[in-house]
Amino acid sequence: MSYLTRKTSLAPLLIAGLLWVNAVPAAADIYKYVDEDGVMHFTNTPTGSEYRLYLKESTPSRPRTAVSSAVEDLIAHYASTYRLEKALVKAVIRVESNYNPRAVSPKGAQGMMQLIPSTARDMQVSDPFDPEDNIRGGTRYLRLMLDQFNDNIDLALAAYNAGPNAVRRHGGIPPFAETRNYVRKVKEFIHHYR
Repeated sequence: MSYLTRKTSLAPLLIAGLLWVNAVPAAADIYKYVDEDGVMHFTNTPTGSEYRLYLKESTPSRPRTAVSSAVEDLIAHYASTYRLEKALVKAVIRVESNYNPRAVSPKGAQGMMQLIPSTARDMQVSDPFDPEDNIRGGTRYLRLMLDQFNDNIDLALAAYNAGPNAVRRHGGIPPFAETRNYVRKVKEFIHHYR
């Protein structure tokens, strides 16, 4: 059997395995790329721009209810430190990563509050996958967005998602479907967590 034939015959098994894994409640988005030799690479934490979304995790309609007490304590501490409502911080974490400290977005945002590397550096986050470091940096950045937009939660959330320059450039929530949906979802979860 040639190498090419072996790769081709394993593909259905690999796809079936990934579909089975995706059915498990703790599943995550799966990314793939095919290298120059035709070998398929799959991961839930892409390390380069060559990866493309392959399978999207199905998102439960309700937020997780079993958040560890350690994470609850971190949220309470940093919400208080940066004068934020706990429900807001929980909602941002829920929408950004569904409380997954190892989450990585296709754009490279990392951790529970999905900090892009430049924001993590600006917020002095040394390990974006450490829940405390990430929540500290994310809540600090959220406070900065609220301060920049006079405590207007819609504009601050839009800035958290699309960047403050996009909000200024558009004179409000940018006309991006992702950002508009983000603001709507976070506000829904704020109401839920209250």
